[in-house]
Amino acid sequence: MGRQVLVIGVGRFGSAVARELERLGHEVLAIDRDARAIEDIADDVTHAIIADATDKDVLRKLGAQDFDVAVVAIGTDERSSILATTLLNRLGIKRVVAKAQNPLHGEILKMVGADRVVYPESETGTRLAHSLTMPLSVSDYFDVGPGYGLAKLSVASFAGKTLDELQLRSRYGVTPLFLRRGDKVIVNPHGSERLTAEDELTVAGKDEQLEKLFL
Repeated sequence: MGRQVLVIGVGRFGSAVARELERLGHEVLAIDRDARAIEDIADDVTHAIIADATDKDVLRKLGAQDFDVAVVAIGTDERSSILATTLLNRLGIKRVVAKAQNPLHGEILKMVGADRVVYPESETGTRLAHSLTMPLSVSDYFDVGPGYGLAKLSVASFAGKTLDELQLRSRYGVTPLFLRRGDKVIVNPHGSERLTAEDELTVAGKDEQLEKLFL
């Protein structure tokens, strides 16, 4: 069942969030003070409105209090993001997710009512740094905790082999979690699964083990 999501600020981060939410079947209201930003996203979301999200009366008139989730994706204006987060919390929105520029900004956002704080630039940088230390077959990396992560692998050079034949668990200590084959995703694939050249395999393990993968 689709949710009603309010996205405040539709720069690069906010617009990406809004478009993907809409693609996933949710009802998205995008708000920004920049007319050009709203014009750019208007055709891709349910509603797009030029408005000031730091004005409580404006938010109330837009029905912000009725939304399931709000994403505060305001760019570099920390004051506005803090004020918008505060107002959303006072309006009683069930879940507020806010983008932070730095740790101090993030702590303030939590103090004024953000249920979750994200650091897009920092998180992207961390993922890139890890992926650069991995084998060339690793196309992406996801941090899941200190020293542990998920790695997405291309297995084209091992087409025709089964997962058991690759000996990922016994030889490298990593666990296959997902096997993507076109639009189909196989969760916890069986060792007898035979790979094709187009497959993508996601494995979990310690960073030091992921870095030793021969794939």
